[in-house]
Amino acid sequence: MPQERELPGHIRAALEGNTADSAGRPWAGRDLAGGGNPLHNYDHDDGGASAVLTAALTALLDGSGDEAGVIAALASVRVFVPVVAQLATPVDEAPGDADRHAAQPPDDPHGRVGHPQAHDGVSGDKEADMALVTLKAPDGRTALPVFSSADQLERWHADARPVAVYAPRAALSAVSDGSELMVLDPGSDFTFVVRRPALWALAQQKPWTPSYADAGLAALVAESITADARIVRVEAGPGSGVSARATGGKVASGGGPGPELSLVITLCDGLTQDEVRGILDRLQRDLKNNREFVERVDSLEVRLTR
Repeated sequence: MPQERELPGHIRAALEGNTADSAGRPWAGRDLAGGGNPLHNYDHDDGGASAVLTAALTALLDGSGDEAGVIAALASVRVFVPVVAQLATPVDEAPGDADRHAAQPPDDPHGRVGHPQAHDGVSGDKEADMALVTLKAPDGRTALPVFSSADQLERWHADARPVAVYAPRAALSAVSDGSELMVLDPGSDFTFVVRRPALWALAQQKPWTPSYADAGLAALVAESITADARIVRVEAGPGSGVSARATGGKVASGGGPGPELSLVITLCDGLTQDEVRGILDRLQRDLKNNREFVERVDSLEVRLTR
């Protein structure tokens, strides 16, 4: 049974006939003229993908750009969030009695991110509510799907209704709703996953640097190892899950669901298995207790060498 929750205010406002703004203030009697009116944000929007975002994704795929460039592009563009109509449960019915099955999109043929779920609006008399669609990633985390164009959304879910919103607002809604990922264009020729640290940065409208390219993060790791002479060297780099594959087979150096950061740890010779295990346990404990590290790293893999 889906958990009942309120839709984010800016989406609810877009769905309720525009009788009030996202703060609940009625439109009636207000002067809506002028370029400052937020209703005019998308007056000339044809539903196509932003040229800025398309250029960033193209650069990522041809090797001239990176995933930080895609996140920077998302910070300034409009995306579409899918919502679907589904039947609400009347208050006098037992849970599960009402038909609550929203139309489901087909499985992603490329197996990138799991299956869609619908989160309800408020229950009441039996009627159609608008439900915000989310996905389940293979690791169980919740992801918000967003689309660069209305056509991409329609191909993914023909019955979904596109709600235009700036990507940072979509990221903010995802974070407030408990999602740890945002997925751009699921089911398309190229799907890009916005991992948790990038999602938080986008929601806060702050610049984002991937953990594997973050010199400050490398310093944090160094602080955790300098006291142990048995650790010869630690090298940080992109994890095995950073890359993403397009349908044509081309591999992009970003947009994958993780692991995001790889640590290659070189140990001195002559250590027993118990000693190696103790070193790893301490390192993992130190990093887990480092709040800054946890906030800046989505997922981690560790490899040992001698």
